[in-house]
Amino acid sequence: MTKSKKNKSQVKEKNVEVVEEEQSTLYYFYSVGCGFCKKAEPFVDEINAKGKYEILKLDLAEKDNQGLKNELSKKYGKQCGTPWFIDGSNGNQVCGFRDKEIINKWLEGEDVPAPPQPKSQPPKLPFHDASEKDINDWKDLYSKWVTENEHLPNLQPADKILERPRPKSDPPRPPVPNSTDEQYDDWAKKYDEWIEENSHLPNLQTSSQILPRLKNQNRPPQENVASGAMNPNQEARLSRLEQKMDKLIKHLGVK
Repeated sequence: MTKSKKNKSQVKEKNVEVVEEEQSTLYYFYSVGCGFCKKAEPFVDEINAKGKYEILKLDLAEKDNQGLKNELSKKYGKQCGTPWFIDGSNGNQVCGFRDKEIINKWLEGEDVPAPPQPKSQPPKLPFHDASEKDINDWKDLYSKWVTENEHLPNLQPADKILERPRPKSDPPRPPVPNSTDEQYDDWAKKYDEWIEENSHLPNLQTSSQILPRLKNQNRPPQENVASGAMNPNQEARLSRLEQKMDKLIKHLGVK
């Protein structure tokens, strides 16, 4: 699918052709803090910069984008987390992170087979400073999981996984929708304490960075409509329309 199709209309007084862009149906759903989304982001920006295709970048912290994702999932009977690439016109998708070659095949309209899926979830990693017994128990469970999922590529050995930084405890659960400000503040306090306890972990976001997204995500849809806030793609479309209007006004000689 190309970046856009063109509809032509005439301004009779000056016989000026106005070109209106049809919105792209190539969607890329992402979430902030998603590691695989960060890996996919440069691909998307590179593709959009070339101009042949336009992939709309949709942050799932926005209620409108969540609604669109749910509609597409229901329409085409497909479920995916993030990142998720889907053509809204036909349901052709790429679920999860794939390399640039696969994304280009998707853009050309090819059906991309799903990568191999695990038969079950891997066992939860032991916490940082876990006892030797807990670590050995995890190794036994992981070994069984690897045997069950030997069809998966690039499975790493247990010792290699244990070299990664691990939390000392689970982070506090985020507030549920319709939580009070007091409940948000209570969560933020507990989360900041958890961050301090787990300062050895890289790239942790502070509660002040996370809270605005949580509140927006948990806000009832009618409040988002009432606020009049636009998501990034709406802002981009408005900007393109304003640029076209400026060109038209200059052509007509209007001051």
